[in-house]
Amino acid sequence: MWTCPKCGEKIEDQFDSCWKCAAQPKRTASSPLLSQRGKRAFLLGILFEIVLILLCYLLPESWLQVEVRNFFLVTHYPLMLGMERFRLGEDAISAILCLVTAFTVMASVWGFLICLVMGLVKWGLARFAISKRQKLVMRYSFGLLCVLLLVWVIMATRPETPIPFTASPEVKSAVEGNTAFALDLYQKLKEQPSNLFFSPYSISTSLTMTYAGARGQTESEMARVLHFNPAETNLPAVFGALGARMDQIQRWHRITLTTANSLWCQQDYRFTDAFLNLVRTSYRAEARQVDFIHSALAASDEINNWVGKKTNGKIKDVVELGQFTDLTRLVLCDAIYFKGKWHLPFKVSDTKPAPFHVTTNKTVTAQMMYQTAHFKMARSDDSSVELLELSYSGTDLSMIILLPEVEYAPPDVEQPGLPDLEQKLTADNLRIWLTKLDQVNPHETWVGLPRFTTTRGFDLTKELTSLGMPSAFGDRADFSGMDGTTNLYVSDVIHKAFVEVNESGTEAAAVTLNMVTMAGRANSFVVDHPFIFLIRDNGSGTILFLGRIVDPTK
Repeated sequence: MWTCPKCGEKIEDQFDSCWKCAAQPKRTASSPLLSQRGKRAFLLGILFEIVLILLCYLLPESWLQVEVRNFFLVTHYPLMLGMERFRLGEDAISAILCLVTAFTVMASVWGFLICLVMGLVKWGLARFAISKRQKLVMRYSFGLLCVLLLVWVIMATRPETPIPFTASPEVKSAVEGNTAFALDLYQKLKEQPSNLFFSPYSISTSLTMTYAGARGQTESEMARVLHFNPAETNLPAVFGALGARMDQIQRWHRITLTTANSLWCQQDYRFTDAFLNLVRTSYRAEARQVDFIHSALAASDEINNWVGKKTNGKIKDVVELGQFTDLTRLVLCDAIYFKGKWHLPFKVSDTKPAPFHVTTNKTVTAQMMYQTAHFKMARSDDSSVELLELSYSGTDLSMIILLPEVEYAPPDVEQPGLPDLEQKLTADNLRIWLTKLDQVNPHETWVGLPRFTTTRGFDLTKELTSLGMPSAFGDRADFSGMDGTTNLYVSDVIHKAFVEVNESGTEAAAVTLNMVTMAGRANSFVVDHPFIFLIRDNGSGTILFLGRIVDPTK
């Protein structure tokens, strides 16, 4: 409250003139009105900072959460950079002081901006003949609008440049091993019908975590299958670095990359503290005890609920009913969910129904996305496969399409060109093809890609055994690095993956079948028959996903 210097009327603080005589308050250097305004602005700054922090942690996994986190990082980056440069916050006390100081500074900044905007609004509203209450409402509304506009401007002008990453020799060696393992596993899974999709990165992380507790013959077999050279590679440090990079890519770009890795052990067995610490710090995973012997169904429900929570409900029912028995002792479970925004999005209005040749005798109608833009496109030396790179937002991640030339398929093969491509899909050939693709410059290309969504789940025990690590799944297993005994063995290796590829927009309704031709187009890449695709981190070369699409409508 303040007192009118002319008539003595008591006036509330939100009014800047007397309602009775229109007199203004006396303004002095120590005016309580200015102090009150400063306090109000600072409190509004505190409220805005708290709301921003809560939104970062409480919003569900979505593009909006990524954008809010990106805005938080952009606005707080100078403070974070200063703390890192001067090595502040390395102990608990200094960390608390840094957090309090950063919070106070940002609250002051937000308060100053809010006060500045509201001052400008007040100046503008003074020219309109409206009531004080209406002016107050308009000031706060306009202030909120300006803050939202500031957020939009910062996010819209943020350059989408790849995050620098220099792979050490150890990282390069591990990535090459992951690629070789990915292709070995693909060759085992390719006999399964229809579409195929899995995450070599997630599976390798889960198996490497288990490998940390393996000893003797079990350790040697796992190293051979995973293509590791333990004498030259510090695997926990390598996978810790790769995991940190994946988190960094998600924080700074509009993608969702959710992984869930875990070990589930019979509750009678206790992991050592050293193994638990290694799993949690280097592999960002959890090790939990359940009762497979007496409550196998409850254990299945607990694992399914855990994975559903970790992937924000995108992956459900990893474990099937009755999959566990009273003989189950140790289960590896990993799940991964990815959804990316294209660096060059497709227009929904350009998506049309088009034929997709599943086999030489079967054609389905797929929703085909089209656009003309600058893409990298290459062809193998024998012209049997074409490659196309489609970058995601930020260009750190890319989808690589491997499309076989249909004329190279034998006439008695149903799937056009795919068996020939799968036979040639070796680590050496893939490295040559990707190197050639990386070396070309983007050029204008007309691209047609089917829209598809695929979820696949596997128990990889049989495939891993046939690859050369049978002792891990039987009584000869030695995982004494986990619990100090040789009583543990792996019962199941469960993997489930989900991928969605669309225009990054709503679905377009289609009524007629448009037969699209390529006449008159010098550079075109239309994916209208079965193909192989992979999603990789361009910085490290890690293959995050690998799969094939035989029928995009399934």
